[in-house]
Amino acid sequence: MKSFGVSRSHSQLGQKFDVLRQLVERDMKLLYKRSVLGVAWTLINPLLQLVVFAFVFQVVLPAGIPRYASFTFTGLLVWNWFSSSLYQATGVIIANRPLIRQPGFPIAILPIVTTTTGLIHFLLALPVLIVFLLVDGIELKTVVLFLPILQVIQFVLIVCLAYLLAALNVSLRDTQHTLGVILQLLFYVTPIFYDIKNVPPTFHFFYNLNPMVHIITAYRAVLIQGTQPDWQSLLIITMIMCICLPIGVKFFQRQSDRFVEEL
Repeated sequence: MKSFGVSRSHSQLGQKFDVLRQLVERDMKLLYKRSVLGVAWTLINPLLQLVVFAFVFQVVLPAGIPRYASFTFTGLLVWNWFSSSLYQATGVIIANRPLIRQPGFPIAILPIVTTTTGLIHFLLALPVLIVFLLVDGIELKTVVLFLPILQVIQFVLIVCLAYLLAALNVSLRDTQHTLGVILQLLFYVTPIFYDIKNVPPTFHFFYNLNPMVHIITAYRAVLIQGTQPDWQSLLIITMIMCICLPIGVKFFQRQSDRFVEEL
């Protein structure tokens, strides 16, 4: 009897994984449908941003940051995964009306789909980032093996926020537009194209409240500096996520009963 229950749970888990895989494949195909450059668009935006920032902070207003291309490109890729996935996840329920109306469809998988799609884009861009590091003369150390841990932490962070925002956006349709403005503001108050060391100490407390500050810093420590990330700050973020994730999932599930009516 017990083995039957285990096999049944494994079967359900396998079905959800298949649904996740199919939806991610669908999103990837739709995103680059009739696109000449295809997946290259994943890199075009951060590369263009990098050119602008490199000109401003190396030519016009020198920031004095060594290996600026690698420094900024790392921050841009990490941030783009966070911001694009979160923005897409916020509107994922409204964008999938036909699926929401299907009885038995696992609605809770949709925010995970958008986050996974963002992760794939990040992984596709990672080899180009490695090339930047090598061209800058950076030797990858064994601490680069901690990279998957950072990716897991960032993945769960995005999912935590995605459940809350996706549920809110169904009832409050301005949520996605408001998020776009907030993300744009956060972009400039996150040390992506500048070093947090250049920020006056007075504002460090507020910067430390932003989890992406610690995550981007951890990526740079592992990839560029070849040192251990700040495990204490990452542990605090992980503990907060362990509390917030069940709350976000429960809120999403409670709101999901009204999704069909709201849509």
